[in-house]
Amino acid sequence: MKNVTRYLLTFLFSSFLIIQNSYAENLTDSTDSTTESIVYQLHVDRMVGTVMHDRIINAIELADDDQAELLLITMNPPGGYTSTTRKICSAILASETPVCVFVYPQGSHAGSAGAYILYASHIAAMAHTTNIGSAHPVGGEGQDIDSIMNEKVTNDAVAQIKSYAEKHGRNIEWAEKAVRESVNITSKEALEMGVVEFTAEDVEGLLDQLDSLVVETTVGKKVLSLKERSVIPIEMTIAEKLLKLLTSPDFIMMLMAFGLAGITIELYNPGAILPGVVGVLSLILILYSSQTLPYNVAGILLILFAVALFIAEIKVVSHGILAIGGLVSFFLGGTMLFDSVDPELQVSKSLLIAIVTLGGLFMALIMTLVIKDRKQRPTTGNEGMIGLTAEVRAENMVYLNGALWQAESDETLVRGDKVTITAVNKLLLKVKKI
Repeated sequence: MKNVTRYLLTFLFSSFLIIQNSYAENLTDSTDSTTESIVYQLHVDRMVGTVMHDRIINAIELADDDQAELLLITMNPPGGYTSTTRKICSAILASETPVCVFVYPQGSHAGSAGAYILYASHIAAMAHTTNIGSAHPVGGEGQDIDSIMNEKVTNDAVAQIKSYAEKHGRNIEWAEKAVRESVNITSKEALEMGVVEFTAEDVEGLLDQLDSLVVETTVGKKVLSLKERSVIPIEMTIAEKLLKLLTSPDFIMMLMAFGLAGITIELYNPGAILPGVVGVLSLILILYSSQTLPYNVAGILLILFAVALFIAEIKVVSHGILAIGGLVSFFLGGTMLFDSVDPELQVSKSLLIAIVTLGGLFMALIMTLVIKDRKQRPTTGNEGMIGLTAEVRAENMVYLNGALWQAESDETLVRGDKVTITAVNKLLLKVKKI
């Protein structure tokens, strides 16, 4: 009995050790799997505007909430708005998570707004064969500025980028030259001059260099642990994709064409409903996008003038002269609709030509129908009775369309005579004997 008891205790103890070791191994594996540092990667290659602002702000909030090790922003921006750029820089400076701005992929350029964002980041890096510079502000947002205002804007921009350089210990002199003189340098020169801290071939090569780097954020110094890391790309949300579409100049031009065409058709044919609904909806979407794009008043006035000419052509046939003037006005308005030298803020010429061509065909069809309608003899009302044949049934009475009508004629009429209606005066018919 004692042997059985001893064997039983030995079995239970051995089982306990096996279970404990297995649990310890699982715990170790679980711990090892969670020791990977989280690196969120956000790639932006569009103009610095509302879409990029929202994406970067959301990415910073996501990284802070998940206590990520690093937020890596790879970018190739062509330029952007001053006010939006300043908001993005402020958000980066206030981030609890270290933010590394990496000019990537190779061949990219951090110009204008991109230079400010890079200077505001905790870590500045550039891929090989990239360049940075040309940070001089170009005009105001949606308005022309004179030399005095230009000087004010430039001085403000210089002070802004110098403050970022002072905070992160980067080259202040070059930053000022980038704004005042629009100078450019390569990634190799940027590293040598202290404009950036790192250059790398790709993202993985950069992250390898950043391991164990000490970074100071708003919550204090942090030592980056990137040896074991998990890089998670941040994709665009449906709302961001929709906003990106709504702020595309080409899409806005198409909305404007649909809107104006719909309203023109509704005015020509009241009660059609669908064209009017499409037109109003398109214009509402345009009003939404107007909060983010620099519209030119002259361009808008030319497009409105084109609409007026189209409506006038429908009401007063000018044999196409007004319609041609409207198409020319619409084309010119489209070319100057947005007040910016940035190619991304210009309407595609091919799209404009396509819209004007389709608009011309549409107006030609409308004018053809109008002219045909005007040439066609009326079939209803008093005018529709002129030219019809009636039969005399009694003195001064004729039978027409199932009814007796009072009639008068310069000739003597007898029962059974056939007459033609020559005029209608209220209920009195003027007739002529056939």
